[in-house]
Amino acid sequence: MIFHQVLYDDLGCASYFLADGGQAVVVDARWDVDVYVELAAAEHVRIAHVLDTHQHADHVSGRERLAALTGARTEIAAGDEIEVGALRLRALATPGHRPEHLSIVVSDLSRGEDPWLVLAGDSLLVGDLARPDLAVEARTGARDLHRTLRELLRLGDGVELWPAHVGGSLCGGARLSGKTSSTIGYERAHNPLLAVEEAQFADELLRELPPRPPNIERVVGLNRARTASAPPPPADLELSALLDEIAAGARVVDGRAPDAFDAGHLPGAINLPAGRARGTRAGWVLRPEDRLVVVDSDRDSARALARTLNAVGLWGVVGLAAGEPERWLERGLEVRRASSLDVATLVERLRRDEIQLIDVRERGEWRRGHVAGSRSVPLHRLADPNALASSRTSGSLAVACAGGMRAAFAASVIRRWGHAEVVRVAGGGVGDLPRHGVALTRGE
Repeated sequence: MIFHQVLYDDLGCASYFLADGGQAVVVDARWDVDVYVELAAAEHVRIAHVLDTHQHADHVSGRERLAALTGARTEIAAGDEIEVGALRLRALATPGHRPEHLSIVVSDLSRGEDPWLVLAGDSLLVGDLARPDLAVEARTGARDLHRTLRELLRLGDGVELWPAHVGGSLCGGARLSGKTSSTIGYERAHNPLLAVEEAQFADELLRELPPRPPNIERVVGLNRARTASAPPPPADLELSALLDEIAAGARVVDGRAPDAFDAGHLPGAINLPAGRARGTRAGWVLRPEDRLVVVDSDRDSARALARTLNAVGLWGVVGLAAGEPERWLERGLEVRRASSLDVATLVERLRRDEIQLIDVRERGEWRRGHVAGSRSVPLHRLADPNALASSRTSGSLAVACAGGMRAAFAASVIRRWGHAEVVRVAGGGVGDLPRHGVALTRGE
């Protein structure tokens, strides 16, 4: 049995490549499908089946594109079985996250008929459970998920659990682990929601749902359409073409590290540095109809970021460019600069009342501890330029999160709103403030 988990850190997604007897099955293929073609070549197998556990809401599936490249079959329904070599894959109906949701139970018949592992899609996750509110009324989804989990637990404690999402995904909640696999038994022992009755289960699951993924209607619509269509590849832009695109109103997405972005970027650019949930962050502030130019440290990095934007349904990327502030200045482009604060300097300026703190963590993080007088503007509110309407605009704004990456993104967006000096907090975040003598307040 050949088994590969393929992680897509930008979105917290996991997909799977299984093969035996010269044939392979891909489950929950990501948008960028070259990785599966390369795996098939390396393992000397043919991709015979490409399956999705459900219609994903946070990213565009690569199923149809991969099937068009390989001639693979894509159909499966609850109760169906697929055999490749000694592998048997059985589709189990597991609604809750979405009504059509399946889990794929895998047996290696060369060793025995018992299930060895389950590709659980977005049902039982590592450390968490799938959210039930993306396709149906949330409580209805929660009741369905409760019944689904009873079915999955019957598979047996020794069965390996391989989910479609890991830490960084919006398809789970705050407990979603960065670990990428588990077992049914470990989750049974350590997830208390698996032991409660339906009513309590629904109440607890719905108590603190994360914000809905951006572009959900766009992404689900593309996945439901089941076409192999894709946007045209973006052009490599020389300086003159970059100038033309900016003059025509294209929005600039800059994927360089925050320090490089601060040292010189194009006016109005959004800083989207590499890291988990990169594509999700873009979706909070960009629209499918936006015409986009991607800037990064080099064109290969820009091309990778463009693929991430495509994966969340942002198909308007028309060009790529390298971040070259010195050359931009030579050609007469306006170049902006920004700055950052470390945590110690932030504390000093807060004590002197020289700066207002904007906290861009999610509401659950805020409730567990925030600075009195700070303003909560989680990332999903950044699409609204009025999110800071009641904040002071005559002084400086410091944008903070837990570690600094969300703050870099949010600060670049808030600068577009025309506020006074906007600086990001780097090298730490709100949780570090108590060590510097700043007390945190719990609750709303």
